Amino acid sequence: MKTHPTSIIDPTAEIAESVVIGPYCVIGKKVKIGEKTVLHSHVILEEDTIIGEKNEIFPGVVIGAQPQDLSWKREESKVIIGNGNLIREYVTIHRGSGGKNTCIGNENYLMAYVHAGHNVMIGNGCIIANAVGLAGYAELEDKVVVGAMAGIHQFVRIGTMAMVGGYSKNVKDVPPYVKVDGIPARAFGLNLIALKRNEIPSEHREILKKAYYLVYRSRHNLSQAIKAIENEVTLIPEIQKFLRFLSSPSKQGILNREAAHSEISENGNGAKLLEVETAH
Repeated sequence: MKTHPTSIIDPTAEIAESVVIGPYCVIGKKVKIGEKTVLHSHVILEEDTIIGEKNEIFPGVVIGAQPQDLSWKREESKVIIGNGNLIREYVTIHRGSGGKNTCIGNENYLMAYVHAGHNVMIGNGCIIANAVGLAGYAELEDKVVVGAMAGIHQFVRIGTMAMVGGYSKNVKDVPPYVKVDGIPARAFGLNLIALKRNEIPSEHREILKKAYYLVYRSRHNLSQAIKAIENEVTLIPEIQKFLRFLSSPSKQGILNREAAHSEISENGNGAKLLEVETAH
């Protein structure tokens, strides 16, 4: 283990031999850090934080701080982070409330000043741009892209391969494969760039377009749209995932048909979708 002499490490911490710890880091009680993880300067890992292997954490990051939750009763909880994540400057990740954990998966890219509040769940392969705020209990499934300065309301779920526009206000669940933008966020079609990059076949993309139409372009309400998809659309794996998401909304509910537009120019606040995928 290569540790700068200015760093402070609690004797109960478990740190793999190949970990690199830069100047002025503070490692709290019962922290665990896996092999080949690098901490640059001024990183703070509060007690019970668990970090996997091959993560890179940049200056000013604070992980495992007390939740910003008035209902918190000082229950024990953790932040658990997987492998291969890139966590840039001044990111804050708070531990869970209610005795539950905040969890981040593998190979995510959290850019500078991202905040992940208590009980947040982030899957694998997500890209979260600068100054995004994820409120308590928010959930991002795999391969989600979130543009800079977007806000995700507490309990909101963002589905697999969805894309959230920069500076958008997200107060409803965003289904898988859908792209949204605006204040409040509205649906603007499928995230075809992600579908192509993840090698979803063109015939599957056409089937997803039909399902999207039934939810966001037809006159069906959500329950009617679900039944229509089940009866009229080929139940490929992507459609099955789409249906499972629609059938299990958070307490915030699914982004509905009224929050949809066919063209970005129809968005009254003039916001434009931030294609941050193209920069990765």
